[in-house]
Amino acid sequence: MKAIQLNEYVKTPFDLKISDIPDPVQGDDNVIVQIKAASANFYDLLQIKGKYQTQPQFPWIAGGEFAGVVLSAPVNHKYKKGDRVFGYGQGAFAEKISVLEHVIFPIPQGWSFEDASGLFLTAPTGYTALVDRARLKKGETCLVHAAAGGVGLVAVQVAKALGATVIATASTEKKLQVAKRFGADHLVNYTEKDWTEQVRRCTPNNKGVDVVYDPVGLVDKSLKCIAWKGRIVVIGFAAGNIEKVALNRVLLKNCSLVGFYWGGYHLYELETVWDDILKLIAAKKLCGIAFEKVYKSLENVPAALNAIATRESWGKVVIRVNEQNDIPSKL
Repeated sequence: MKAIQLNEYVKTPFDLKISDIPDPVQGDDNVIVQIKAASANFYDLLQIKGKYQTQPQFPWIAGGEFAGVVLSAPVNHKYKKGDRVFGYGQGAFAEKISVLEHVIFPIPQGWSFEDASGLFLTAPTGYTALVDRARLKKGETCLVHAAAGGVGLVAVQVAKALGATVIATASTEKKLQVAKRFGADHLVNYTEKDWTEQVRRCTPNNKGVDVVYDPVGLVDKSLKCIAWKGRIVVIGFAAGNIEKVALNRVLLKNCSLVGFYWGGYHLYELETVWDDILKLIAAKKLCGIAFEKVYKSLENVPAALNAIATRESWGKVVIRVNEQNDIPSKL
């Protein structure tokens, strides 16, 4: 099969090469999936350069999120040949992947491979961070930073489903309009000097926001527009720097800084979280967020990753891996 396999780290996505490697082998407990679509993530960029917190041993295949069709599974297994599934596993930038049962789920009714390929990381991040960590409630105000990104667009939808008012930030007018399309009530460009004041003016009596959802690294500045007893959820540092926060502001606002790391939930609370997310999807309160441009074939993985690196994309950047020789699906 063809795959983006690395034998050494690269400087840019355009240094990646396609290799011909053996197909994965069916065993007693693994499922073989033909990948139809794979989603690219910011961490993929870090990983191929050797800069991510977890690095596989060489040689390894890049990519993590995917959607596809089951090719084979053990006898009397939960999944059967032809099942449409999405999931996560090291090696998604390939034509096939071998995964364990607990990291794949049935594709929701009516969802495309492209949309489903971006579900596994973004959906539980947005949902669990706001529901479990921030305890966002109906009637509260939620500030979502980088609202047009993958985890941002999910957070916008989840916050609206919970009955919150959503203030979305982004760096361009186009991205702000994307956030509006997915449900944001107020739009603020965080490249403007007075963005924190703009945020406060969007809240009742200028009191500030109840919850801040931050995958960027804007905690310190967000403390200027947080409400009394507000909560800031730290998702990540897409801006590239780990912040140093003025803790006196945390004290004076009686607010909380809450960390969120999906890896921990992935180990301990995976099934419960997904039950809730799939209910939101069934109720049509959470929809796919695939970027308008879909990159065709593994040859375009470098271009897809570059779209993330240059911030020209929104939502989930998707690579359509297999378009021919499809085996029949159950739909």
